[in-house]
Amino acid sequence: MKMIAAVDAKWAIGNKGKLLISIPQDMKHFRAHTLGKTVVMGRKTLESFPNQKPLPDRDNIVLTRNPRYEVKGAAVASDIDELFRILRSGSADARAQRTAGKGQSDETDAGGTLLQDTDDVYVIGGETIYRQLLPYCDTAYITKIDYAYEADAYFPNLDEDPEWELADESDEETYFNVCYTFCTYRRKAEKV
Repeated sequence: MKMIAAVDAKWAIGNKGKLLISIPQDMKHFRAHTLGKTVVMGRKTLESFPNQKPLPDRDNIVLTRNPRYEVKGAAVASDIDELFRILRSGSADARAQRTAGKGQSDETDAGGTLLQDTDDVYVIGGETIYRQLLPYCDTAYITKIDYAYEADAYFPNLDEDPEWELADESDEETYFNVCYTFCTYRRKAEKV
C-alpha cells in the first residue's frame, strides 16, 4: 500500500477538519496517483469532502470504528482485519456491497492472498488512519510545504522514522508565496 499527503514544515496535515492549504498542483498530483485506484480513508476525512461523498473514479473504502456506519458508493471496514478482507475480495462491486451486506464471503485465491494489487491502494487520511496503516505501507508520496500552519492533525514524521528514507524530491515549486516539493519516501529494505 501507499500513502499520499500534503504536510507542512512540522508534518501537520489539517486543522479543524480542513486541509491546511489547497495547492492546485498538489491536487493534480493527488488525482494523478489515485484515479482508477482504491483509496482508504477515515470517516472524518470522507465527511470533509464536498457533500460528504466518496471520491469519483476510485474505489473508496472508509475505515471507521463504527460497525453500523454506511455510505453510498463506498465500502466500510470497522477494523484493519475487515479492511484486508475487503481488499481480498475479487471485484470492486463485491467491495462496495460490503456496506449493504456485511458478512458475505470474500473471494480469494487458494492461498487466501490479496487478489487486489496493493500497489493500487492509497491511504489518504486522516491522522489516525495514517498511523494505523503506516506499518502496511511501503511508499509515501508527500507534498512538503515550507511553512508551519496552525494545526491539530499530523502525519507521522518520516524524516525521523528509521524505517523510512527519502527516495526522491522534486525541484522546489511555488504557489503564490508558498514553496513546496513533491517527495517520495520508501520503506527501507530489511538487511539480511
